[in-house]
Amino acid sequence: MGQIEQGLERALRTRSIPSSTEAHLRFLLAKHRGSTRKVATVLGVSQRTVQRWVTKRSEARRPPGPLQVRAIEEAVLARWQPRVRARRRAQAEAEGFVFHTRARFGFAAPAGSSDDPRVRWITQDLPGEVARELFAARDAGAGEQQQTVILARALGHAYFREWGRRAHGLHVAFSDVEFADFSIG
Repeated sequence: MGQIEQGLERALRTRSIPSSTEAHLRFLLAKHRGSTRKVATVLGVSQRTVQRWVTKRSEARRPPGPLQVRAIEEAVLARWQPRVRARRRAQAEAEGFVFHTRARFGFAAPAGSSDDPRVRWITQDLPGEVARELFAARDAGAGEQQQTVILARALGHAYFREWGRRAHGLHVAFSDVEFADFSIG
């Protein structure tokens, strides 16, 4: 998961996700009303394996392996605050969002301009159309590169060309994203 994807995920949540694997398992069990069978089905393991992970007896307890830990994290991410996520996504698509980033920006511009790439801190309001395009790309399985192109086009129009008032031939290259954060509402 890249910086942009992580920033989108953080913006859609109002509470942080539990950090430990034990807390993840407790959350999944609570979500499935204590059924180790349902949690096992979600994770693609046997019911007995889930029982070994969550038992209170230390001599019978077996920690999940790295692949299972990743599956547990993904299951928790998919189930964490679904209504809040839907509401915040709808709000971003309707009202837009504020994008905060530190990244390298370069330009393809007419002769005589300074087009050398350099690192910039940028905070910019972006409209709901950009949010819709980002979420649609993410839902379609777009990678970090495609999301970067969407944001570069939006930042080029909003920040560098001031919504079409100047620098009409300027094309923005957006790379080396150090962080990407989104503020909704």
